[in-house]
Amino acid sequence: CSFIHSPKGFPKLKNDTFLRAARGEETEHTPVWCMRQAGRYLPEFRETRAAQDFFATCRSPKLCCELTLQPLRRFPLDAAIIFSDILVVPQALGMEVVMVPGKGPTFTEPLKEVEDLLKLRQKVDVTAELGYVFQAITLTRHSLEGRVPLIGFSGAPWTLMSYMIEGGGSTTMAKAKSWLYRHPEASHRLLRLLADVVTDYLVGQVAAGAQALQLFESHAGHLGPEQFQDFALPYIRDIAQGVKSKLKEEALPLVPMIIFAKDAHYALRDLAHAGYEVVGLDWTIRPQEARAQTGKDVTLQGNLDPCALYAPKEKIGELVKKMLEGFGTQRYIANLGHGLYPDMSPEHVGAFVEAVHAHSRHINKH
Repeated sequence: CSFIHSPKGFPKLKNDTFLRAARGEETEHTPVWCMRQAGRYLPEFRETRAAQDFFATCRSPKLCCELTLQPLRRFPLDAAIIFSDILVVPQALGMEVVMVPGKGPTFTEPLKEVEDLLKLRQKVDVTAELGYVFQAITLTRHSLEGRVPLIGFSGAPWTLMSYMIEGGGSTTMAKAKSWLYRHPEASHRLLRLLADVVTDYLVGQVAAGAQALQLFESHAGHLGPEQFQDFALPYIRDIAQGVKSKLKEEALPLVPMIIFAKDAHYALRDLAHAGYEVVGLDWTIRPQEARAQTGKDVTLQGNLDPCALYAPKEKIGELVKKMLEGFGTQRYIANLGHGLYPDMSPEHVGAFVEAVHAHSRHINKH
C-alpha cells in the first residue's frame, strides 16, 4: 500500500491552533487536548473495545481510527492522538506482551539476565512490525477530514526498558533500576537499540500522516537527576535529532515534537534544550516555575491535576482560569498533567475543554 510512504491528498487542515501553539505562533484561543482522551471513561469506547483483546484492537487500523475519533465527536478538542500503546515497540523487538484484566500489560518473559538481550531483534523493520500503526494513522488522518491535527507517539527508551525488565507495572522499578547500577553497559546497549527503533517508528508515523509527535518518558520520576542524565536524557535528545534529520532526508514535513517526562522537574532546564518544540508537564509543578525554568523558546503543555475533573463543573472552570493565568495563553497547550482515569465523567471532560477555550479567548481579548 504505497500511499503510506507518501501520503498525498490528505484533507486540508481547518483548525491548526494546536500546531501554531506548538511552533510558538500566536493563537486566538489556547488549544487543548487530553492524554488518554480515547479511553474507558467514554461508554462508546468501552463498547467498541468489549469484543476484542487489547493488542488485537491496537492491530486493527479500523478500530484505532474509530477510538481516536470518538472523543472528537463529543468535545471541541484541538488535536487527536492516535489510539495505540507504547508497548507495541517491545513487541516489535520480539517480546510477548498480553493485557491481563485487572492487572494491566504483562510480559510473558521479561528480560532477567544480560544474555536475554540476545533474544531481541537487533534490526527492526518498522514497516513490517508496526505497519498496522502506520495504516491506522493514514486512515485516521483521512477520516478526520482536516478537523484537527493528528498526534503520533511513542514511549521513550528508559520507560520501555523499565517495562521490559519489570514485566509490567511497578511501584519502585527496582529490577529495572538495578540494571542501571549493575549492568550499565548492557543498559546502554538496550537503550540504544530502543532509541534507534523509536526514531524509525516516529519517522514512519510522520510518513503515514502524523502532524505532531509526543514522546512519553512516563517513568522519569523513578530516576534521580544523575541517572536521568546518564540513561534517559541522551536518548531523548538523540531521538529528537534523529527524527528531524531523517524527516529532512526523506523530504517529509518537520512536525513539532513534544517531550513529556513525568515527575522530572529536576530536568526541566535540560528538557527545554533537548530539541523538542514542546515540553509537557505533570501537575506537580507551578506554571510560573515551569516557565522560569524552560525559558521563552519552548511551548509548554499541561498540567491540570487529572483528579480536578472530579470537582463540580464550576470549580473546574475556576481551576482552568487560574492555570491559564499562570502559564499565559500563548506558547501554551492546555492538557491534564497525566491521562484521564476510567471513572471520570465525560461531562466534566467537556467542561474542562470548554473552559480552556472560553477563558483563553476572554484573556486574549482583554
